[in-house]
This record gives sequence, C-alpha cells and structure tokens, in this order.
Amino acid sequence: MWLAANEVFDTLRMIENEHLDVRTVTMGLNLQDCATGSMSTTCDKVVEKILTVGERLVPVVEQVSQEFGVPIVNKRIALSPLSLLGASTGADSYVPLAVAVDKAAKEIGVDYIGGFSALVHKGFTNSDRILFDSIPEALNTTDRVCASVSLGSTKAGINMDAVKLFGEIVLKTAFMRPELEGLPCCKLVCFCNMMEDNPFIAGAMHGVGEPECSINVGISGPGVVNAAIRRLGHGADLGKVAEAVKRTAFKITRMGELVGREVSRRLNVNFGILDLSLAPTPERGDSVADVLEAMGLERCGTHGTTAALALLNDAVKKGGTMASSYVGGLSGAFIPLSEDEEMAYCAQIGALSLEKLEAMTCVCSVGLDMIAIPGDTPASTISGIVADEMAIGMVNSKTTAVRILPIPGKKAGEKVDYGGLLGAASIIAVNPHSSSVFIERGGRIPAPLQALKN
Repeated sequence: MWLAANEVFDTLRMIENEHLDVRTVTMGLNLQDCATGSMSTTCDKVVEKILTVGERLVPVVEQVSQEFGVPIVNKRIALSPLSLLGASTGADSYVPLAVAVDKAAKEIGVDYIGGFSALVHKGFTNSDRILFDSIPEALNTTDRVCASVSLGSTKAGINMDAVKLFGEIVLKTAFMRPELEGLPCCKLVCFCNMMEDNPFIAGAMHGVGEPECSINVGISGPGVVNAAIRRLGHGADLGKVAEAVKRTAFKITRMGELVGREVSRRLNVNFGILDLSLAPTPERGDSVADVLEAMGLERCGTHGTTAALALLNDAVKKGGTMASSYVGGLSGAFIPLSEDEEMAYCAQIGALSLEKLEAMTCVCSVGLDMIAIPGDTPASTISGIVADEMAIGMVNSKTTAVRILPIPGKKAGEKVDYGGLLGAASIIAVNPHSSSVFIERGGRIPAPLQALKN
C-alpha cells in the first residue's frame, strides 16, 4: 500500500490542525482453548494467553505512532465471548473471569478489554444467564473490563425476555456503587445485529468466526470532515458537500489502514478490518454535531438533522470503501451524547431530545450512546428504550446499540462529568408514561419479512 505525496501533506495538516487520530488499535484474541472444568484453572490460562500474545501490543503501537507521526489514542483487546468460555467451568458466577481479565489488561497496559459478552438474540443458555447476573459486580469491581450483549437480529427477531432483563441489569450496575454516578454503565452496551470485529468499546468482541488473533483499527476525524465542509462555504450544494466528505474519508481511511497493517506486520498477526466510524471526543472542534452544523443547521437536533446525518454517514462509507477492501466493524458516524461537546450542549439547551436522538439512529452506524438519564427511571422504561432501538436495527437490517447511564440521585437537567474521553452530559428527560405491561409480556418479537432472503 502506498500514499501519494499530496495525501501525505494533507494527512499531516489534518493531524496538526484538525484533530485527526487513530482512535483505537484493538487486538482480537480467541480464548476458546483456555476452557477447562475449573474456574480457577480457566482464569490462569486466560491470563497467561493474554499476557503471552498481547505483551507486545502496546509497545508496538506506540512505536508505530511515533515513527509515523500519527496519534493513536487507545490500545485495546477484544476477547471471545466469555459466556462461551465460562460454560465449561460449572461456576455460578463469572466475576472471577472478569477480575482475571482486568488484571491481565492492566499488566500489559491496554486501556480497555472487551468480551464479557453473551449472545442471546434468540434465547438464553444457562451460561448466558450466569454472565448476565455477573455483569453488575463485574463492572463495579474492575476498571478496564467491558460487557456487551446481543439482544436481537434481523434473522432472529428480538429476545424480549433478554431486553427486560437488560433493563434490570443496567439499574443494578448503576446503583451498586451510586457514588460512581453511573460510570460502570459506560462499559455496558447491548446490540441488535452485533458484529464480530468491532474495535470500539464497549462493544468490542472477538467473534467465533474470527481468526486466532487479529488487529482491527478504528479511525476518527470529525474535525477533519468539519474543516473540509467549512472550506466549501455556504454556496456549495449538498452534492458538493457529500463529495468533500467522501474525499476526506478516503484519505483518513488510507492513513488508518497503513497504521493497522504495519502494527499487524510487526506483531505477525492477521490484519482484520478498518472501522470508518467518525468517533468524536469532548475536545472542542472534534464533534459530529459540529459537522452537521457546518452543513447549515443552527443547532444539532433541529429539523433536517436526520437528513444531514444520513448524508454524512453515506459519504463516509463511500469514501472509505473506495480506499480499503477491509472495511468492517460499525463504520459510520457515532453520536455519543456525553463524548461530543457540541452534542451535549445541544441537549442541555433543549435542541436535542431523546426522541430526536432515536430518529437519528435510523441513519447512523450505532444507536443511543452514552445517554445519561434520571436515576429514578424504572427498569421497564430502560427496557422500552432498548426495545425501540433493537426494532430499528432489526427492521432496517443494520447494527444498532444502546449504552444508557442512569445517574443515581440526579434528575433531568442536572449534569454528570466523567472527564477524559467519556466527557460530560446533561441528564436527558425520558417519557414519563409506563411501558411496563408491554415489557412484562416477554417472549420474542419475530424476525421481519426481510429476514427471509435465502
């Protein structure tokens, strides 16, 4: 793979002036050969494998970052779903697995480690239930472990029993240590149409169809796209805006794949995928909301926001897929409320509501992400929010997710501040009317007609 001279200069400008970075290099690691009949022995084997295979990840990534002059914000590991690994142990809690994984992550210096996961879109195994029950304690007693669950898919429909349980688990996770103000819930996400190669936390997981070990890269660049649109001026029509975004995404993708392939080469493991997602940060000028406002919206959340986001998402995908044949993961525009400074401000002043965010998820790559809600929100209401988002993913044959943060003791309009990449957000109001009877019905929402594609 080569870069033309003008691409090199453009990329340097983007890095220096427009917040371009590689958001994450994530190593996917298969742990199926660590399964034993003993929790203690399994934990020992898991730690040994993570340390053996992952010990060079952080130093190699830092070397590549320094040599190429490209900031790489996070180093992460994604593991095989631990519900599959825990099944053979016969244990009634998987918290020891989470603690062991957290210990290994700290020892090799990665920022996060994903894979405390269960795939229950069509039903529970006994092991899946144990993992669900273990989530609150696992996330409250570890620092770097992230949990994810698959609750629905276009092929299977939506497991509403799991949706109901997930709402309860979210509340238990938030209230186990209320002084943390919902921070453990930042490491918990549910999916419809969950992918196996996602490099982004909290949903990173190394799927059963993946190789023994791989390197997946997640790029960023809202600031770069914002600058490209603003250089056009207000006279450019939306077709020209789309073309500018597409060309910018092409350059960003080339840089990201170059970094990922070099890390893979030095570690002697497979290069997996490049995730094109525009991932914002709380830093000023690195906002997806700013990109939408550059197109002509007074504030993100006003009428036209969903259309602008659809344009952005499509153009990013088109530019990225022209640049690389190894695009995967989520690949689009993230709209995490607390992690995007301008988006958080729009919610604070009332321009952006929970309902508008839900509408925007119909056309973007993820879903309701990092949404802080009042601590007195019932579990059934959280499950209702999740069910709506799962339905959007199921019917539209796309990935959707929910990462929602009940904040103990706080009401709508108050603020929570986590600092760092997790950012700060105003607590957003939820609909006060109950969905409990609907959620209590349970069962499975059948797969839609478009699932029958064979």
